Order: sequence, then C-alpha cells, then structure tokens
Amino acid sequence: MAAKDAFNAELFFSSLADRTRLRILNLLRDGEVCVCLFAGTLGTNNPKVSRHLAYLKRAALVTARRDGKWMHYSLRRPSDESAATVFDATMKMLESDEEMITDRKRLIDFCCAPDAPVMIRGRAKAGQE
Repeated sequence: MAAKDAFNAELFFSSLADRTRLRILNLLRDGEVCVCLFAGTLGTNNPKVSRHLAYLKRAALVTARRDGKWMHYSLRRPSDESAATVFDATMKMLESDEEMITDRKRLIDFCCAPDAPVMIRGRAKAGQE
C-alpha cells in the first residue's frame, strides 16, 4: 500500500491531460482566485468547475482557503522535483496559448466589471482591497 502523501504520477499526468483543468491552472498563475470567478470566466457551470477543482486538489496541484462562504484557490507546485519540472514547463507552455491568454483577460474583465457583485468587484485575487 502506498503512503498517503506519496506522489501519484498517474493522477498528476491525468490532471494535466484535461483542457478545462489546464485553463483553471492558467487562471491561478498570478495568485489566489475566488471560486466564484471561474464559471463566468471559463464560460461553464459551477458543478463542472467544482469537479475539476476537486480533481486538481486530489492531485495536490491546488490548495483551497475558506474566507467566509467563499473558497479561494491557489497553485501548489509539486513537491516531487521531476513533476515540478514538468509542471513548470506546462505552465510556461500555456503562456503562449491563445485561449489561455483570452481566459486571463476575461478573468480581469469579469472580476473588475462595474456590474460584478460588490464582494468580488476588483478582486481577482483574495486579499486585494
């Protein structure tokens, strides 16, 4: 039986093998993002976002922090050095992907929109007041 905290290569690579999960990781590259911003930014529904975030959390690629009723997610670089190298290369590769660039612009537009709910307006990252 494998140790609970042992690196799981299959889970790691399957996490990176899904376009929606890559899009989520890309949105997290600059810091924490409130869960309330993902669905609107990605043009999908909350259950789908929650499912993908749970998968990324199981793979230890994101961490979550509760702030009242909101959850804020951030990237977690793999502790396994080989996986960290792959992760870093993947994140670098996403920088030039057109959809990823569009997603990041949409996140900024969505969170800073004048008609955004007051609790998220201007808060793409938690703690940004």
